[in-house]
Amino acid sequence: MNPLHSTRRAFFGRTAQGVGSVALASLLADKGLSAEPMSPLHHAAQAKRVIWLYMAGGMSHLETFDPKPKLAELHGKPMPESITKGQQIAQLQGAKLMCFGPQHPFKKYGKSGLEISTVFPLLGEKCADDICILRSLHTDAINHDPAHTLMNTGSMIPGRPSAGSWLWYGLGNEAKDLPGFTVLVSTGRFGQSQPIAARQWHSGFLPGKYQGVHLRGQGDPVLYVRNPKGVSNQQQKDVIDAVAKLNTIENEVVDDPEIATRISQYELAFQMQTGVPDLVDFSKEPKAITDLYGTKGGDGSFASNCLLARRLAEKGVRFIQLYHRDWDHHGSVKDHIAGTAKEVDQGVAALLTDLKNRDMLKDTLVVFGTEFGRTPMGQGNGRDHHLAGFSMWLAGGGIKGGMTHGNTDDFGYHAVENKVHVNDLHATMLHLLGIDHKLLTHKFQGRNFRLTDIAGEVIKPVLA
Repeated sequence: MNPLHSTRRAFFGRTAQGVGSVALASLLADKGLSAEPMSPLHHAAQAKRVIWLYMAGGMSHLETFDPKPKLAELHGKPMPESITKGQQIAQLQGAKLMCFGPQHPFKKYGKSGLEISTVFPLLGEKCADDICILRSLHTDAINHDPAHTLMNTGSMIPGRPSAGSWLWYGLGNEAKDLPGFTVLVSTGRFGQSQPIAARQWHSGFLPGKYQGVHLRGQGDPVLYVRNPKGVSNQQQKDVIDAVAKLNTIENEVVDDPEIATRISQYELAFQMQTGVPDLVDFSKEPKAITDLYGTKGGDGSFASNCLLARRLAEKGVRFIQLYHRDWDHHGSVKDHIAGTAKEVDQGVAALLTDLKNRDMLKDTLVVFGTEFGRTPMGQGNGRDHHLAGFSMWLAGGGIKGGMTHGNTDDFGYHAVENKVHVNDLHATMLHLLGIDHKLLTHKFQGRNFRLTDIAGEVIKPVLA
């Protein structure tokens, strides 16, 4: 390149690379990490991919996975001040705090006798022995958006990379014609459907090519994925090649790493023109499978997205995230949570059963959870936001099934036994994928950042 054409950005970029690359090579050799997919892993992986079933809105643990007979006994009586004094409360500040007992009974399911609410009959009957319920989650955020941000990125500070981006960045992608991180969103009918910002699957300060791709549940998953009329695949490929050459010429002048991202994304988009139509051709699914999920696919429902998630997993997509926006139950929690649970129960049970029948559950980590829980105090006939104790569950991918880990107190207020923070959840997820969470880092603004921020411990008792 003619040095007279060098830009200020390119000069400083190459200067930094010249010095930094030597140190980087040494560090990566020691730690087994690289800016490309990791090789080798830090330890043997038990999972190859993650399917995260995200119940957006704040699912109540008290009507789903955390039975509280003591709270039921005290229904309608004042909540002891010793439990709530000095605690952060969302919308019930200054209100008279009354105990509000669980609105649905629990039942023991499976050989393990795992207690699950009867609002999830199919999950309980078919999958109880495959799941591990974490009953001692706690988080730092009491409002939806920062809680989503913490659950997805490990920090409440916007702009950090999402968990899916970290995994794609660290492990690469096995799918040749699909992105390594995909997102599907469904909306229910029984609660307040909180918005989900696209930055929840953003790549943050990682290269832009690791950003999650939002696939639509109905119609073409990606807009404009098909060629315009009269344009052949070869003609489209000629355009992509020409644009790549122009971008390469520009990169030789300005040396901007995002140009490489642009080139790779144009190429991925072209590859998706082949992969995506085949992905959503549900006609190849046998009737037994569509009956299992309760959908023929492509209808935008949560169950349809679960079926699509299995197909994405088969194709090698590294991180698949399904949001169901219907769990914000400030009122009518009894009726609304029954309705919302019914919207997801069959899809979840079908997904776990389908993965297991295909011998894929053993290397697929399935996460089912929410951004925070709900208060054991009533908000009329609903529940307020709650951060001090709530539940999630894990299955497959190296997790012990048919067990619980941790507990909240008798009121379901505080996580008190084997407490699990969001950072611990992320550390465990990375561990199951063969990654030491302290070593998967990216230097940005002079600091080495990681998904677990400055905390996180692997939850060892839940590992198979």
